[in-house]
Amino acid sequence: MKLNARHLVLDLLLAAQGQPLTAREAIAACRIFEISENSVRVALVRLSADGLILAAGRGSYQLAPAAMELAGDVATWRSAEQRLRAWSGNYLVIHTGHLGRSDRTALRYRERALSMLGFRELERDLYVRPDNLVADLDAIRHRLTVLGMADAAPLFVGSQWSREDQTRLNTLWDGRKLNQQYRQLHEQLTTWMANADSLEPEVAARECFLMGSKAIRAVVYDPLLPEPLVDAQARQTFLDTVRAYDQLGHRIWAQIYRNG
Repeated sequence: MKLNARHLVLDLLLAAQGQPLTAREAIAACRIFEISENSVRVALVRLSADGLILAAGRGSYQLAPAAMELAGDVATWRSAEQRLRAWSGNYLVIHTGHLGRSDRTALRYRERALSMLGFRELERDLYVRPDNLVADLDAIRHRLTVLGMADAAPLFVGSQWSREDQTRLNTLWDGRKLNQQYRQLHEQLTTWMANADSLEPEVAARECFLMGSKAIRAVVYDPLLPEPLVDAQARQTFLDTVRAYDQLGHRIWAQIYRNG
């Protein structure tokens, strides 16, 4: 997997949970991925110019307000299951037809935001997801905005679907694939953690970062479906494993930073 300095620095700041990142730490981290010191310094300058990071003291940086809210939302993966409640069988529905599709950038951000909240397109511009989120409609609207959906769209709860519509709803998410992913990633992470002590520190840091990024992305984009659409226990086991893996990763990377 080929990384660039810009993306790696942002990922490190996201993982830092609000703590500053020094240029020395960024250089040490990027060296593991064969990214030059000059590339790191150029990335820091450009990220600052783009308003994504701010100086947090001499030679250290933190996420700028423009990125902090999104970072805070993404960081909620650590407590994903706490956003859920019992499902009554209803669905959240959002209609985006009036927003148009001519602005490709806005469309891309909108579709990403909807996907991150588990919405799927039932018909053109009509997106749905099970109504099993603790958040009320206003909170969900705000979260969509934070995730990149710039314009408001009607959001409501839909019930009493026709038999035909219910059949189509049941095909929007692949529960079997999700269950398989939960179990496979759980096994991969568990096996790696059991052997982590046998790896050289830089090898462990590199592998931990790459595998952890894959696992956390799976959590961030998980639609958080209710049963019987997925195996909720398999998902819980996976989430617990990712949290344990994340804690180990922080310890491994702390050693890398100390050693410079």
